[in-house]
Amino acid sequence: MSNKVLVIVESPAKAKTIGKFLGRRYQVKASMGHVRDLPKSQFGVDVDGGFNPKYITIRGKGELLKELRTAAKKSDQILLGPDPDREGEAIAWHLAQVLGVDEHTPCRIEFNEITKSAIQKAVKKPRPIDTNRVEAQQARRILDRLVGYNLSPLLWRKIRKGLSAGRVQSVAVRLISDREEEINDFTPDEYWSLTAELKAVKGNLQARLVRQDENKLEIKSREEMDRILGELAGQVFAVSEVKRKEKRRNPSPPFTTSSLQQEAYRKLGFTARKTMMIAQQLYEGLDLGKEGTVGLVTYIRTDSVRVSDGAVEEVRQHIQTRFGSDYLPAEPRVYENKGKIQNAHEAIRPTSVTREPETLKAVVTNDQYKLYKLIYERFISSQMSSAIMDTTTIEIKAGAFGFRASGAVLKFPGFMKVYIEGRDDDSKEEEGLLPEVSVDEKLDLQKLEPKQHFTQPPPRYSEATLVRALEERGIGRPSTYAPIIETIVARGYVVREDKQFYLTELGEVVVDLLKEHFPDIIDVEFTADMEAKLDAIEEGAADWRRILRDFYEPFRETLEEAEEKIGEIEIADEVTDQRCEVCGANLVIKQGRFGRFLACPRFPECRFTKPLLEEIGVPCPKCDGHVVIRRTKKGRKFFGCANYPECDYVSWERPTNVPCPLCDKPLVQKESKKLGTRRVCITEGCGYEEAVSDGEKGASTGWPVGDPRAQGGPGERRELAEPGVP
Repeated sequence: MSNKVLVIVESPAKAKTIGKFLGRRYQVKASMGHVRDLPKSQFGVDVDGGFNPKYITIRGKGELLKELRTAAKKSDQILLGPDPDREGEAIAWHLAQVLGVDEHTPCRIEFNEITKSAIQKAVKKPRPIDTNRVEAQQARRILDRLVGYNLSPLLWRKIRKGLSAGRVQSVAVRLISDREEEINDFTPDEYWSLTAELKAVKGNLQARLVRQDENKLEIKSREEMDRILGELAGQVFAVSEVKRKEKRRNPSPPFTTSSLQQEAYRKLGFTARKTMMIAQQLYEGLDLGKEGTVGLVTYIRTDSVRVSDGAVEEVRQHIQTRFGSDYLPAEPRVYENKGKIQNAHEAIRPTSVTREPETLKAVVTNDQYKLYKLIYERFISSQMSSAIMDTTTIEIKAGAFGFRASGAVLKFPGFMKVYIEGRDDDSKEEEGLLPEVSVDEKLDLQKLEPKQHFTQPPPRYSEATLVRALEERGIGRPSTYAPIIETIVARGYVVREDKQFYLTELGEVVVDLLKEHFPDIIDVEFTADMEAKLDAIEEGAADWRRILRDFYEPFRETLEEAEEKIGEIEIADEVTDQRCEVCGANLVIKQGRFGRFLACPRFPECRFTKPLLEEIGVPCPKCDGHVVIRRTKKGRKFFGCANYPECDYVSWERPTNVPCPLCDKPLVQKESKKLGTRRVCITEGCGYEEAVSDGEKGASTGWPVGDPRAQGGPGERRELAEPGVP
């Protein structure tokens, strides 16, 4: 009789997909993310005993662990297959601890894609758990506890309840604060440009004034411009030089987590959170009908642009067949990674280039299709030929002044036939086609157009540019960019307006306090250096206890000094445009025991309050309103229609827009200590239910893309942190 093998992965969706790829002797179960963590009610770290952590079973995971232990006892072999990164390695280690698996034996399997061939190959090549990688994750977790558990209560006492100051999120707010200062300190400088509209024998062209007496010309005032216009009066415009050359443009590498988030924001308008939620679905596997359930893209948390030899060979064959030999370079393109990367991950790519986006359109959602198409086309283009352009530069003399006209025409599209990278700044004008001219040809001046300009301050961060700034400075990791952004918005440190981040008064106060009393915590270089030290732990080049000790001893001293020096800080309440129904004053937002609420600023003379309704992105099933979170007088959360009392829809369970696969009615989300999080159908006589993985919990499933109420989903699986601390 064949041996029984228990395979444990993180999510039910992944378990379901993998289960179809393995034989009968394999049982595949989900851990639903982490099973153990530091306790929430106490510090949980013995700082005087070598920083040993005290791990406890996560609330609600007891029954799950009981089920896993039972399955483990009935199995001859246990294979642990969480994601191939630090966090996944830590999950595997914790599972080994609670299931009695020897971590030094071949018990850990790793796969970069969820396809039949990749899974079957992985189960044949288990390895011991990488303790260096586990220690790197443990050091990060303890660092976050040291900072969050000590610093956040200080903010509660001195500023406001519910605040947090995470080791990484604080630096993200600092970047936005620094940019705000740059903008406020910016003094615009005046400058002028001059464009000549000219007529040649074979067509018209526009040329810009660039020099005088062979020197670069910068015009700072109207007086200078008037002088130049006077000197140009009556001058003959003639072609002095024509330069033509061929210019090649190379494709961009395939996506990393960061570049995917940036490009999805630029091209699709997706937040980082939404991008990761949808990418997780593509990675874990979707039902493609006849082909069954299959993972469509490789692992989505990566900072590598490396591609496996097999994938390169497959895409080159596809390019040859689909586009012809002109579009295929003689040699495969090899992209270099920037700086250190975690592990031997690949870039994000389709698991098979034979699955063209159009063939999947009928079996995936619109958002899944859009993101898959983006990943697919970027990968295909990354191995295609360069685009070739013919560029022309015409130099024109008018007395002592020199004008220049530039143009380009696409000669061969190459990779641009498939994909063109988006830009954060669309202000650059595209160069067009120029008429044919010859040296010494006289040009007729049609018009001189002077234009006044002012230098612009640096732009505020968007999601795309903030992610890029974090990556470039070595802050955070692929798995943390999205939760960092969501946390600093949720805490009220920044707000999104017109797709840009603005620092709030609260954010300014917190940053100033941290800069004065905890300069290291909010220092970009210090935080990046700490990330490098975590990398060193993973590589076996640094001792995790020593790194924690070197950080904590000066931090504890700084904390004690700050507690004595910092007095209470008053933050003005945020004024809204809603009026008090008793006295007519503008209501303000207050922080209460059960969260934020609206109150009259004339308290105690006027005691009017009302709930601050939080939308969940789901329309009301009874009217044309939308569902919001409400609370009972005792603080218990429930869901109701925003149009109450006109509409009386209420539900204790969280409504979703996920349709029941049996009856097509919307499912609701239920929380249970025993059974975890599930989506169930409450339609009479149906009874359908499904488990919800950690990565899906709280996911918004309502407002369409582009609706200002759309919030996206969490998109991040299970990187443990302090409450509100990435």
